[in-house]
Amino acid sequence: RCCCGRLIGDHPEIDCSWPIYQATLQKGDEEWSVQKHTKMSPTDAFGTINFQDGDHTYHAKYIRLSYDSNLDQLLHLMVKEWQMELPKLVISVHGGIQNFKLTSKVKQVFSKGLVKAAETTGAWIITEGINSGVSRHVGDALKGHASPYLRKICAVGIPSWGIIENRRDLIGKDVVCLYQTLGNPLSKLSTLNSMHSHFLMADDGTVGKYGNEMLLRRNLEKYISLQKIHTRMGQGVPVVGLVVEGGPNVILMVWEYVRASPAVPVVVCEGTGRAADILAFTHKHTGDMGELRPQVKEEVLAMIQNTFNLGQKQSSHLCHILMECMEHRESITIFDAESEDQQDIDLAILTALLKGTNMSASDQLDLALAWNRLDIAKKHILVYGQHWKVYFIFPTPSEKSRRDLPISISGFERCVKHKGCATLGTIKQEPNVMFFSFFIFFPLILVLLEVGALEQAMLDALVMDRVDFVKLLIEHGVNMHRFLTISRLEELYNTKQGPINLLLHHLIRDVKQNTIPLDYKISLIDIGLVIEYLLGGAYRSSYTRKHFRILYNDPYRKHKERPTAFHKSKKKSKEFINFAEDCETSGFIYPYNDLLVWAVLMKRQKMAMFFWQHGEEAMVKAVVACKLYRAMAREAKQSNMVDDTSEELKKYSKEFGQLALDVLEKAFKQNEQMAMKLLTYELKNWSNSTCLKLAVSVGLRPFVSHTCTQMLLTDMWMGRLKMRKNSWFKVIISILLPPTILMLEFKSKAEMSHVPQPCFLAFKMLFPLKKDYDVETAPQKSDESQVDSGQGNLPGTRKIYEFYNAPIVKFWFHTMAYMAFLMLFTYIVLVKMEPRPSVQEWLVIIYIFSTAIEKVREVFMSETGKFSQKVKVWIYEYWNFTDSIAIILFMIGFALRWFTPPVQTAGRLLYCLDIIFWYARLLDLFAVNQHAGPYLTMIGKMTANMFYIVIMMAIVLLSFGVSRKAILSPEEPPSWSLARDIVFQPYWMIFGEVYAGEIDVCESDQNCPPGSFLTPFLQAVYLFVQYIIMVNLLIAFFNNVYFDLKSISNKLWKYNRYRYIMTYHEKPWLPPPFILLSHIGLLINRIFHHQPPNELDQEEGDVGLKLYLSDEELKKLHDFEEQCVEKYFHEKNESLNSSDSERIRVTTERVQEMVLQLKEVHEKVFCIKESLLSLDSQLGHLQNLSALTVDILKVISVVD
Repeated sequence: RCCCGRLIGDHPEIDCSWPIYQATLQKGDEEWSVQKHTKMSPTDAFGTINFQDGDHTYHAKYIRLSYDSNLDQLLHLMVKEWQMELPKLVISVHGGIQNFKLTSKVKQVFSKGLVKAAETTGAWIITEGINSGVSRHVGDALKGHASPYLRKICAVGIPSWGIIENRRDLIGKDVVCLYQTLGNPLSKLSTLNSMHSHFLMADDGTVGKYGNEMLLRRNLEKYISLQKIHTRMGQGVPVVGLVVEGGPNVILMVWEYVRASPAVPVVVCEGTGRAADILAFTHKHTGDMGELRPQVKEEVLAMIQNTFNLGQKQSSHLCHILMECMEHRESITIFDAESEDQQDIDLAILTALLKGTNMSASDQLDLALAWNRLDIAKKHILVYGQHWKVYFIFPTPSEKSRRDLPISISGFERCVKHKGCATLGTIKQEPNVMFFSFFIFFPLILVLLEVGALEQAMLDALVMDRVDFVKLLIEHGVNMHRFLTISRLEELYNTKQGPINLLLHHLIRDVKQNTIPLDYKISLIDIGLVIEYLLGGAYRSSYTRKHFRILYNDPYRKHKERPTAFHKSKKKSKEFINFAEDCETSGFIYPYNDLLVWAVLMKRQKMAMFFWQHGEEAMVKAVVACKLYRAMAREAKQSNMVDDTSEELKKYSKEFGQLALDVLEKAFKQNEQMAMKLLTYELKNWSNSTCLKLAVSVGLRPFVSHTCTQMLLTDMWMGRLKMRKNSWFKVIISILLPPTILMLEFKSKAEMSHVPQPCFLAFKMLFPLKKDYDVETAPQKSDESQVDSGQGNLPGTRKIYEFYNAPIVKFWFHTMAYMAFLMLFTYIVLVKMEPRPSVQEWLVIIYIFSTAIEKVREVFMSETGKFSQKVKVWIYEYWNFTDSIAIILFMIGFALRWFTPPVQTAGRLLYCLDIIFWYARLLDLFAVNQHAGPYLTMIGKMTANMFYIVIMMAIVLLSFGVSRKAILSPEEPPSWSLARDIVFQPYWMIFGEVYAGEIDVCESDQNCPPGSFLTPFLQAVYLFVQYIIMVNLLIAFFNNVYFDLKSISNKLWKYNRYRYIMTYHEKPWLPPPFILLSHIGLLINRIFHHQPPNELDQEEGDVGLKLYLSDEELKKLHDFEEQCVEKYFHEKNESLNSSDSERIRVTTERVQEMVLQLKEVHEKVFCIKESLLSLDSQLGHLQNLSALTVDILKVISVVD
């Protein structure tokens, strides 16, 4: 054979000037070498290997390459062409090439831990890639423990090209080849392992020789370690060596690892045999300085000789190398799978990296974050006593400060490298600053880097969607008020990590109403517009308000410039502290709310759930998240997104809707009044709205129909009136006989503490309320008696005011006036219209005109926003729309009635049509009733949903009507009456009028048009389709709608009840036409109580029905809500732990543990059996020897 390992016959074309095989090598001849006696050529083998393994076919990328290939091109191939994600960790597995056996427990622990380490950290596993030895065990681990994530783990095999069995099958450029993993038992070559995902086949021109691949493997590991996981980290991709069994070459590899700069940590699996056990034994008996006792050294030498069958000289040399490894024993970690208290191998690998490298605590935290290993961060990084570098934090001084300082600080400013921070080492290089920083400001500006590092880690955790890390960092003191700034929140919205959020991009394009590029930088103002668009109505986001825009566009904020002045040391200290406080409070008031909205808009449900649990306003946050998700689902559906984004967002919306309902249920069980306060207190961070109002806008029917909400609505409906039975009768009597108002019962102030009140100031101008309130709040004893007796001691004027401002009273007062108006209107349309309006008609005119003024007032007094937005929100309400049509129609008719006939007749006809709308308005009055209200909802639902069926019926009607008319009237002149004739008779046929006398027109008229005999046939077909099929389909559809709504009719009525109650809460108590007096009173109040613009933010209008709480009351309410959330999750966790699925899971884990222990027992029993058999055999041999000895002794004794 040639020195390259091939047969001599494989080189017929080469005239060798050197000895072609080792036997002919003479003294002075040139020695064969790869560098001199091989030549390079472009690769001829790359593509995809298909491994057929049972029912599965595994695919792997491969390439044949030189052992000294360009590493930059190789990494480009792997990352760009093969689409491999750059690793966050490299696990290089070394061990024996020949097959060896592992015990069940060791194999189980090794396999499970290796796969877990690779899965959780995004690591690359590098092995020999062959189907024997340690590579085979790695393949078995991937096959047995990583089937769901098989190709998510990058297992890179780097074998030598010359030792691969069936390598000729792999030759070809960009080919897909089927590889046979079953090798020839007589061959010395090895097959590839099918569980590896990529192969780099190192070629140095030799065949059947190992070793050249190690050079490529080590160089690749070094090159990968230079790549940065994170741009902020000085540390590259960490590499760790894992030793399982192995020969002398493994000890040499460990020696190379630990002596490298920087050193590569090595984890040795004790109990796997050979080199691993020798390394573990030596490591355990070596002192801190690397010394070894002489007798132990002799034992190690004997172990090397016996294990590897080496001579004395070779063993001594290998022992010397082993001792040099022990000089760096801090880089070697021993993992003993047999030990009871031993941690998992994945933890051993990762902790070895942290222990064996020179990384700072912040870099270690970034590494654990990149690996997504919370346990590593919790146990080994964020622990007491961890060392953090010291940083200086110093604000940039103003020009005045520069002049007032006794020394120059320009040197200090040059030290500031990042956001006003400079390291201690940097400052020491500036002597002009040293005295200044250490002796003047040292007590004020010296802080730990821990704060900055943890905040940066928090930002990375949010970007990477690491919920557990966010929770851990909060537990370790990250202040979210300080952390969340405008720039950081914008950075979160503009993050490129994770999937591209096309939906948010589309939403921003819609609100900006122009095309934006994919790399467009999203601003918080854009996000504010998106939130307003999604929440709808008159909602105003805090990001679009005037005060936020001023802060957002503040150049001092952008450049981090805060003018400070330092005159005296005491004053300097105070101002610096104020600056620090200003920095800490420069974020958002409720940072968890803003982060929740960010998580929802970015479709990060787990993160959104986490932020919902933290901070204040849990209930309203759930409602807002539900609304945002629902609106986003609608937008995704309208955008025709091909994926299931819409369904996914709907599911998220339901989850948050259920959370809101669960929290309300828990709060209601804890404290009814506090739960009601949660529904209606003013939410300054949510457009000054209320939780109940937002829930109604979302359409959360279960939430609105909850007992707590309905009790609150009942209290709001009754106002301060205290009535249980026959309330309608008492109210009507009191309206008709006002003196009886003084006999009614009223609630006390304590009983009304949870009921929201409108910001209505007209009464204060008309009545001296302060005196009345003093009566209520006078002595505590009196107040207690009021609560006990259930009746507030109100003066007469206050009773009258409270009576007429109760929504139930307004409803009956307005209803009685409306009935009177309707009777007068009916009268004037039934009698003859006079040239001039009568008294009755003037009353109707005044009523409708005053109603029109009230509608205009409703628009202007609605929620904040532009006038066009007010009109849009107002007209969206169905009854507002019909009222507008009725008023406009009446005004047109009123204008036409002043003319002479026939124009006056047209005006009267408009009156006749207009009264239809006013009569239809009576239906709305039934909405208050619990029995009639649901039927109105059914009617509306049926009317809205029958559109498509009616269209189909119209198509059938027109097809028959046109054909029938054309056949029966062939000579009809052009006329608009044709359109009426087409549909007139076919329409009435739907309701059973078949016009029997006109079915056969030829029977009565002998001169019938040609083709008239077809009309009876067409009519039969039409009636069958229209009357039997379409009408019955419509009836069946109505039945379906009825039964669907019947089951939820109660919820629907309760949900719609809110709108009705709010409508009458906002109405003036006087009905039309007397409502004009209320309008005049409101106008006078507006004029005399006008607030200057500088005292009120014009964007922060204070309208609507809300509960206004003091800061102390608000704090108590938030504390109560947080307690409810904690109890809710506590009960939920308890129920989860006691659930059947959780019990099954725990039982399964225990059974698996027991199976593993039984396997160990079985192996030990087997070993004991073998030992007993061996002992039995030896005892038998001893017996034979004893018997032989006895026989010999007998013979000797006989001879003697």
